[in-house]
Amino acid sequence: MDTDSDRWLKDIVRDGFIQMYRLEEVLYSGRTKYQEVLIARLGGFGLSLVLDGKIQSTELDEYIYHESLVNPAMILHPCPEKIFIAGGGEGATLRDVLKHKTAKKAVMVDIDEEVTALCRRYLPAHSAGAFEDSRATVYHTDARGFLEQSPELFDVMIIDLPDPIEGGPAYRLFTQEFYRVVFEHLKDEGVIAVQAGSASPGELLNLTAVHRTLATIFPVVKTFTTYMPCFGGAWGFTLASKGRHPENMSVQEVDHTIEERGLIGLRHYDGITHQNMFSLPRYIRKAITEQQRIITDAHPLYLHEK
Repeated sequence: MDTDSDRWLKDIVRDGFIQMYRLEEVLYSGRTKYQEVLIARLGGFGLSLVLDGKIQSTELDEYIYHESLVNPAMILHPCPEKIFIAGGGEGATLRDVLKHKTAKKAVMVDIDEEVTALCRRYLPAHSAGAFEDSRATVYHTDARGFLEQSPELFDVMIIDLPDPIEGGPAYRLFTQEFYRVVFEHLKDEGVIAVQAGSASPGELLNLTAVHRTLATIFPVVKTFTTYMPCFGGAWGFTLASKGRHPENMSVQEVDHTIEERGLIGLRHYDGITHQNMFSLPRYIRKAITEQQRIITDAHPLYLHEK
């Protein structure tokens, strides 16, 4: 990560484009076995997690990201009881999954035990007690290897990983081979949600390639977006299922399910937000249609190469 003498964090989005955040307080700075970690208080955003120089979540707006990643998939499934989470070291994805009354078991697999421990220490509000919930089981190993060795089937699987940076821990979990493993571990009505990267013009490669790659495995693939202040623009997610279509859910149906599930205190997601997120602008629809890139183990996709 790049900081300067005037105490600014520089997030290199792409060549010629840098976002800067004022560093008000550094709580932790170091390197784990897998990645560089910064936990800091950033001007206007509060306590924040930064991995390999990229903002992951901030106190100001993490609820927008996590409610968007978790709830469309959970709401689409009629009764999600067993949920698998790949990544999500802060614990906020686990937190939002466990808010659903239907959830009986949540398995979270994040390769970096040190990041999880650091977040539990410095960002406890992100997990809000989720790690202590009796329904939660957390493993610190490779999520792909875990699934390849596991006989369990899940109702919903949420892939909450950093962007696939060369040398980072996540790139093998964006490939066709991994998504095939995921498909095999989903029940008949299963749903997967994937953090798929920027949805801003000029930065659509990861989003459209993830969509295209999932479409080689799943019969239903839908991309959706939301605006993330800390990322400086629109952010993309992709939902895939074995048959259910999220855009067919009405405002009333989403809101009724939210009430049934006991999702009290949501600050971003509801029926209107659901419909808005799946109403993609033309430039994204066009990019998805034109995309031919399929991500494989032999030809992985790397972003933000410096």
